[in-house]
Amino acid sequence: MKRDTCPICRKPVDAAFTPFCSRGCKDRDLLQWLGEGYRIPAGPADEEAQTGLDTANDAD
Repeated sequence: MKRDTCPICRKPVDAAFTPFCSRGCKDRDLLQWLGEGYRIPAGPADEEAQTGLDTANDAD
């Protein structure tokens, strides 16, 4: 699937910065990843599995 527009600003894509239109949009995307702006939703943590790891060392 070829993308014709930048996913950040929707301007036409520049081949030098694919899939973005410019260095600025490419950097903005990187900053989103580094700043945890992009997240994948997850369910609640399994407390039993977490406590099981902690208590395994205490059993000795």
